[in-house]
Amino acid sequence: MTPRSIIAALATFAVAAACQDRSAPATAAPNAGVDRDLLDVTVPRLRQLYADKKYTVTDVVKWHLDRIDRYNGVYGAIETVLRDQALAAAKREDAESGGTHGPLWGVPIVIKANTSVKGQVTTAGWEGFTRPGHELVAPKDATIVAKLEAAGAIIVGLANMPDLANSDTNRSSSFGRTGNAYDVRFSPGGSSGGVVTAIAANFAVLGNGTDTGNSIRMPAATSALFGVFPTRGLVSTAGIAPLDWLLDNTGPIARTTEDAAIALSVMAGSDSLDAVTLGAPATAQKPPYESEIKAGSLTGKRFGVPAFILAGDGVPFHGIPVTVPDAAAESYRVGANMALRPETRAMFMKAVDALRAAGAEVVIADSILPTSFARLASRVATYAYMKDGTDRFLATFGPAEFHSADQYRAAVGSPLFMSSIGVEDGFRNIGGVHIEQRQLATDPNAARWYHAPRKAMLDAYVGTLDRLKLDGFVYPAIQMPPPDETMAQDGHLSDGPHSATSWVNMIGVPAVVVPAGFYASGLPFGLEFSGRPWTDGDLLGVARAWEKAGTWRKPPTLVDRGLLAVTPARPSR
Repeated sequence: MTPRSIIAALATFAVAAACQDRSAPATAAPNAGVDRDLLDVTVPRLRQLYADKKYTVTDVVKWHLDRIDRYNGVYGAIETVLRDQALAAAKREDAESGGTHGPLWGVPIVIKANTSVKGQVTTAGWEGFTRPGHELVAPKDATIVAKLEAAGAIIVGLANMPDLANSDTNRSSSFGRTGNAYDVRFSPGGSSGGVVTAIAANFAVLGNGTDTGNSIRMPAATSALFGVFPTRGLVSTAGIAPLDWLLDNTGPIARTTEDAAIALSVMAGSDSLDAVTLGAPATAQKPPYESEIKAGSLTGKRFGVPAFILAGDGVPFHGIPVTVPDAAAESYRVGANMALRPETRAMFMKAVDALRAAGAEVVIADSILPTSFARLASRVATYAYMKDGTDRFLATFGPAEFHSADQYRAAVGSPLFMSSIGVEDGFRNIGGVHIEQRQLATDPNAARWYHAPRKAMLDAYVGTLDRLKLDGFVYPAIQMPPPDETMAQDGHLSDGPHSATSWVNMIGVPAVVVPAGFYASGLPFGLEFSGRPWTDGDLLGVARAWEKAGTWRKPPTLVDRGLLAVTPARPSR
């Protein structure tokens, strides 16, 4: 599409939006007392409400479903509402008497649409998985879904996301657009934008995000939430439709650190379906994390600020194979540069001041993870193994009709989404090198392309922590504020906001995003911390200490009528 045609399409979109006045489904008048109890309710508070017998699980689930009915037609966070299943699960839990309940008993949650829920369509945001007669109906639950439900959580819906998580905003071909809970005109970020809007809007208490390059952390930052990227291997990704399986991760998104810690404790653990989880060292911090975070403090902590992020140095998504000559590789890398916007830099420096006021030391120097680190990170090349990851997922979590990308094409008559099978020319042709798809386990280039560069990058990361005696790194979670999606940005419809945090995925170290105030526009700003591998409890302790050091978030004010068209959520199967 040409720039002129894009502007024309935007004008058409604006006119159509202005002519619409779509009301939410009629619902009973809200109960002010219930709203006071359940708006922004935490897991510990919900436990107490149940113990006091003030509400049944059915009461709480119905309240959250009513929120979806009232507001989802404006915000578009939930693609599929699991109404019947949620009410049935609530009824079962209400019938339980005595005994010990799981840590998430009676807690309404949302699940991202790329995460398998048995019997439901795993849309992953892509219309190709929703074609009548060829739907990707999950034959079993993803490992984390099974763990969350075993802990008593109740799934109320599947959250919207962009096609196969391959975007920094939240527009899907299977459903449509999700708006930011703080201002529906603006982007919530992607690809966990549906989850963050759902949690900020009180459609659920918790949700799972997935993150291949920023997709838990960046959306959490747009929506004043806590987003956890665990050490890769702490939580199984089995049953999650991959974007890039060597970079993918999953973790909790919540309104408080404690809720995130409780959810992470449930989600963590080894899984034979995800070999990475079988390699946790004996020194790895283990759940429950909620008991550890209460002792968290910022006093005496020492954090470094990565220089390459402040400078806007790029790290291309999926990396650059070592076979690409240095000059060509540097040209490609610089093409991914992304300046830190002045208003975001100002918000970050305010957060640095607040950290220092809370007793932490923050070191800002050009020598801390400089441009050379961005160059090192850029050589962790994963694109050659995209189809391998997709085939691994479909082999276990695909429907009977197709258990590989090739079988999908044979059954449906068209190929899978381009990113899923590694056929995007912008990624498979770099500096005169053509990247063919191959299997990681049998590829003779795997050590040179992926394993060795990843180790070198991780060594540089940990080495900097050791050399400067740092407890972690701190930096802006996004390079810019969320953009307005009702008008052209830089001459085209925005595909952002964007972050400079995909390097975290390349080495799989833990990171957490925390709310850190609001721009003058009223939209949230988020701060990100990263730490040493397998010290997730310590990092959550830092997040908890930050949370207690100020009032960083406030709930959004929702509207139940809007001008932008939103597709009605589909019912469950």
